[in-house]
Formats: sequence, structure tokens, C-alpha cells
Amino acid sequence: MKHITLIMSSLALALLSGCDDDVKVVEKDVVVTNTTVEVIEVPTPVIVEVAKGDAPDIQLGTRADYLIDDMDEGELKTKLESCKDGPFYRTDFSIGHRGAPMQYPEHTKESYTAAARMGAGVIECDVTFTSDKELVCRHSQCDLHTTTNILAMPELAAKCSVPFTPADSANGIAASAKCCTSDISLAEFLTLEGKMDGADPQATTVDEYMQGTPSWRTDLYATSGTLMTHKQSIELFKALDVKMTPELKSPQISMPFDGMTQQHYAQKMLDEYTQLDVPSNRVYPQSFNLDDVKYWINNNPNFANQSVYLDGRDSEAGFDPSNPDTWQPSMEELVTDGVKILAPPIWMMLSIDNNNDIVPSQYAIDAKAAGLELIAWSLERSGPLNEGGGYYYQSIADVIDNDGDMMTVVDVLAQDVGVMAIFSDWPATVSYYASCNKMPASI
Repeated sequence: MKHITLIMSSLALALLSGCDDDVKVVEKDVVVTNTTVEVIEVPTPVIVEVAKGDAPDIQLGTRADYLIDDMDEGELKTKLESCKDGPFYRTDFSIGHRGAPMQYPEHTKESYTAAARMGAGVIECDVTFTSDKELVCRHSQCDLHTTTNILAMPELAAKCSVPFTPADSANGIAASAKCCTSDISLAEFLTLEGKMDGADPQATTVDEYMQGTPSWRTDLYATSGTLMTHKQSIELFKALDVKMTPELKSPQISMPFDGMTQQHYAQKMLDEYTQLDVPSNRVYPQSFNLDDVKYWINNNPNFANQSVYLDGRDSEAGFDPSNPDTWQPSMEELVTDGVKILAPPIWMMLSIDNNNDIVPSQYAIDAKAAGLELIAWSLERSGPLNEGGGYYYQSIADVIDNDGDMMTVVDVLAQDVGVMAIFSDWPATVSYYASCNKMPASI
């Protein structure tokens, strides 16, 4: 038996606050017999609100409709056609590969913003460094001559590792140049403007050399691409409310560089997220260098589960995604090293069966069996698919003959391979598919 004194003043005041009567505080002894307290845990659901119809901040445009219209008749086409009115929303299944570089200069503010508006829940900044060891967003340390206007700025062009050399058609010599972020300071880097990646190897002048945009892309949005530091990209991505997947690019100069070792470089990239108060669960650091990934896993436990090993081993002689004996290290060895996420090119995860259907490759089957998550790269990077799609579709080129097949590839990757996400140069395509299939919204 217990005696409990209840002070009712607060409750009385709350209940009678709208009355003019005086409030009297009453103390009362209450007798409680055989008191039992039972704690019941009630799960709290996560509710994601999705607009009915086009969400105001998601703008997919008409390309997805074009691809669906171009598909062969079948259940998948019918399913995707049924979603033309949305709702469309942001999803982590859709990753902006360098932003949205099919039409916007890669790794620019404009490209990143376009990717977010097309529903990419994750956006990539490829990370390299300047001569004063500041981190910036570029796909390669030495691509400024093809992705920026550096050659049109004489004072900076003079600092390029290899100056512009015009083509000499009589002797079969192509035009060339090599301009690296490490050739210039951060302040100088920020004076550059981004352009569509490309160069004309037959050029005899700088102006001609810079006009090398592939015919299936466009220069319509390439008049003033805003280059960004790594920290600026982080602040932009925070404002856009997207997750981040920085790729540590392999240096094209000798390391250590001015005292900065490879490990210092790898650590500096993660430190900038910590400095800018970005939770580690919103960051997917990636590298083609397995030692970088292992360094993050072993020295930055908060980032370990989301560190991504980009698999570029197809460049090694003898590598065959259908033959596990050629994979060094094996899937099991990667897991032992702590790798959780593996990201190969699209073609390595796909094969063709006896019915000419696209199916998971042995590589994909073994990776999933070992417990690895998979991310595919990169959709919408090959141009028109009427001639097999090039590098990214080489394992299934025999059954690729139109742009609509791109949606079939996305479907096989999502449903049969079971990838967690797809990089795309035009994220709207993947965002459309993900929204249509009610994949989780990005939160």
C-alpha cells in the first residue's frame, strides 16, 4: 500500500486558465493498492510526405517520356507509362554523377543544382587539389584543358603542365594540352569557368580546341559554369538537402606533394565534412584506390559503413566478370577487409542468357552472395544506344539497339541485381524509375 500526495495546482491552472474564478490549490491523499507499471514500446513510423502530382522542387522534364516511348512493348513499358503524372520525388537510388553533365558543365554549381532538381538524393563531387593543397571539385586532377576555359586565359594557360600544341595533320599529330589543378592556386582556380568536357584533336587554334563537345550533348548551358571548392560543394549540397558522395581522385603528380601524403589527402577530404557539421551518415566517400577505402574504414569508423570501393579492375589484363578466378581480391576478401559497398561499371553486373534476356552477371551474383551492396555507374553517359551503347553496355551490346533499352537496364539493375543506387549523367531518368516503383524517398 502506498500514499501519494498529488499537487493539482498546475493542472487546475491549465484547465481553468480561461475562467475568471479564483483557483484553489488542493492537496489530497490518494491510496493506491497493488500498483503495477508496464512499459510498452510503440514503434514510431517514418512518414515521408510526397506531393500529389509533380512535387514543386522536382522537375524531371520530358526525357524519361522519350525513353519510355522508345521502349519495346511489354509489361515494363506499360508500368512506366502509368506513372507519367507522378508523384515524383527525391530518392537516394538516383545519384547525380558529377551533377547532371549530359547538358551542364560537370562539377559546377549549375550542374549540381540541376541534379538536385531532377530528384537526385545523392550528388558527387570528385575531389582533387590545387598547388596550395586546397580541395576542389574536378573529375581529374589534370582535366582543366577540356573542362574549363583555362586555355583562353593566357596568364593561367602559361602555367599548364603541357601548353597547347596545335594539330599537325601532315605528320599525324593531334592537338594536345595538359592543365592540372596542381598547376594553379585556389584563387586562380576560382577565376575559371566550367565548360562541357571535350576537345577537338584536329584543332589548330585554342578556340577550335575548346569546341569539342560531343554532338549528343549541348553547349546551351555552358556559358558560365561556376567552379566550386570541395567545401563550397558541401555547403551547396546542405542547402539543396541532398546527401554527398565525394570521390578521392588519384593524384597525377608524385606523392607526397609539398608534404601532403596520400593518407593526409584522404583524411583531409573527410575532415572537411566534420568541420562543416555534416553527419557521417549523409556522406559516401569513394575511391578507385582500395588502400584509400581501407584507410577510411580503419581510421574513420563513423564513415566505415558507407565507404565505397569503385571497381576499375576491368582495366587489368585478364579480368573477366564471369570468372571469379580473375578477381583479385575476391569478393570474400573485400568483405574481410571491411568493404561494405562495391561500385563497378554497369556492364560488369550484366550478362545475356540463352533467351537473349539481360540478367545479373556472375560478378553481381557473387558480390551479393558475399554480402556486398552494389552501386552502378554510369547511366546516360554513352549517348544514343542504337549502336550498342559503347563501354557501359559492352557485355549486353548484342541486345541493345535503341534508347528505350536504357530503362530495361535500369529495371534489371534494380530488380534482379538489386543495386542500392545508380549514378547517372541525367538523374531524371533514374528518379522517374524510382518514383514509379515507389522506392524510398530521400530523407
